[in-house]
Amino acid sequence: MSDKEIILVGYSGHAYVVADAILANGYCIVGYSDKQKASLDPYGLTYLGFEKEIDFVGWLKDIPFALGIGDNKLRQSVSNLIEEKGKVVQTIIDKTAVISKNVSIESGTFINKNVTVNALARIGKNVILNTGCIIEHECILQDAAHIAPGAVLAGNVTIGERSFVGANSVVKQGVNVGKDVMIGAGSVIISDIPDGKKVVGNPGRII
Repeated sequence: MSDKEIILVGYSGHAYVVADAILANGYCIVGYSDKQKASLDPYGLTYLGFEKEIDFVGWLKDIPFALGIGDNKLRQSVSNLIEEKGKVVQTIIDKTAVISKNVSIESGTFINKNVTVNALARIGKNVILNTGCIIEHECILQDAAHIAPGAVLAGNVTIGERSFVGANSVVKQGVNVGKDVMIGAGSVIISDIPDGKKVVGNPGRII
């Protein structure tokens, strides 16, 4: 077994971006799991079956898994399943990302191209930091959060579990965003947001 082999979970949309970063890091993707065999196969990957099926062959392989799932709740659920099977959920960081040495990053997180993560930020499990987003000093991103392309978190921002910050949004320094929050693209968030809310606009308003 090569220590650079990996299984990709999911094979559409976001998974293509993850696959690019996996391959750029020198891994071999031995196959993918999904509900069914993909009609579009841009990377020429082997279909291994569905991870929730009893006979999923991926469980027989002693190699890590990478999450190609964009949906926050589903990504967290699948990660839990993989860990219950005693397997590793690999963190994938694109080579173009700029990350301070004083950052903590937990398992299963994906950091895409041209992302910046500055000093003392804490990134939880199964987080997505998408293309070109900026995570400033001392931010806390809880498990399965997703920061979309171009979004900016100023210093000391907290993003709750499974929350989504839309493309090109800005969250003001010191703001706390609760769990399961949805922030629309281009929003400017200047005050705290309770759990489970949807927010849009400049300044952000709950809808």
